[in-house]
Amino acid sequence: MPLNEFISSLSDNPYFGAGFGLFGIGAGAAILRKGLQGGIILFRRHLMITLEVPCRDKSYQWLLQWITLRGARGTQHLSVETSFVQKETGKIETKYEFIPSVGRHLMRYKGVWIQVERTREQQTLDLHMGVPWESVTLTAFGRDKQLYFDMLEEARQLALDATEGKTIVYTSMGPEWRPFGHPRRRRPIGSVVLDRGVGERIITDCKEFIKNSQWYADRGIPYRRGYLLYGPPGCGKSSFITSLAGELQYGISLLNLSERGLTDDRLNHLLNVAPEQTIILLEDVDAAFISREETTHKKSAYEGLNRVTFSGLLNCLDGVASTEARIVFMTTNYLERLDPALIRPGRVDVKEYIGYCSAHQLTEMFKRFYNQQNLPTHILKQFEENVSALGCPVSPAQIQGYFMKHKSSSPEIVVTNVDQIREDRPNMSTLYTR
Repeated sequence: MPLNEFISSLSDNPYFGAGFGLFGIGAGAAILRKGLQGGIILFRRHLMITLEVPCRDKSYQWLLQWITLRGARGTQHLSVETSFVQKETGKIETKYEFIPSVGRHLMRYKGVWIQVERTREQQTLDLHMGVPWESVTLTAFGRDKQLYFDMLEEARQLALDATEGKTIVYTSMGPEWRPFGHPRRRRPIGSVVLDRGVGERIITDCKEFIKNSQWYADRGIPYRRGYLLYGPPGCGKSSFITSLAGELQYGISLLNLSERGLTDDRLNHLLNVAPEQTIILLEDVDAAFISREETTHKKSAYEGLNRVTFSGLLNCLDGVASTEARIVFMTTNYLERLDPALIRPGRVDVKEYIGYCSAHQLTEMFKRFYNQQNLPTHILKQFEENVSALGCPVSPAQIQGYFMKHKSSSPEIVVTNVDQIREDRPNMSTLYTR
């Protein structure tokens, strides 16, 4: 049969015609669908701008709070976030905030409509935080990235305003730092009374260090500063560091070197990722290590313990991988127990003794606690003499405890009942036993 007749017979066949028609419709629909998908992809790629913010990013919580307060107020799909807020009086109140829940929301920013899509992967966990993996995706018309820069900057500033005038304390959680509790009111620097000139020297040194970064860079000197405060317990070492952080408008990154599970690598990582503008505080550093000589003889006692080594701490403080732009404060009750290698210049640049109350401290604490700057000189003198007559040194913590017992008493009664300090004095041999 000739070819033209064969084709003509197929076209006259109703079964073939129906199948070809269905095939043509299906093929046309598929081509149309592909074309539409491609068009949407091209449209999104060239005429829309998308920003994804994962939950591990620092700006994630900032952005959620900003969207709640500035953006998607009209959405009816919400989730609650409960927090605690400290008032100026120190009272803690519960605060409830409604943030956009998982799903899609619309908001308008600077005249541009933005789609906000919050997603949560139930099958995927953030191993560090132990919560389902989340992300927020923002989609808007246009190609101007500045829109998102402005949005993130506003979110950051909103977060800063929420902690204005407060000190944030961070603690380590796995390989990262997290805020510990709620932001605390800044402690006035004058609320911690040290011996004459001690506090002023430390504050001056810190401020000079902060404003002279270029001086260090020009001379090739590592831009970091180490401080050691040593002395008996209860004399104000930690309290002064807290007030110093408030004076510098810094936070505090608190690190316990005796924490089980803290290794050299994790310590090095934490010091390198510490929040900016924070004081890294290593308290009771003498309790974390035995001396290198003892380590040689007592190595078996430490085998199997997953803990920081002495050499690991030294390398973290000023080794090749140690970070810069860092202020580290260490405290100890026993200076003589510290290895000289730990407190040499470069690791500890400033050492200050914070000791028992001097006459200057007794006078200033008395005037400040009873809010009487013009107390008669003879009352102050008598208070100093009565405390000296106790025959034993007293710490600022003991004096404050005594004042608290007589917070409603007259200055004269406080002076005449100083013997109560001796009665409340702890057994120092027990206090100093490790």
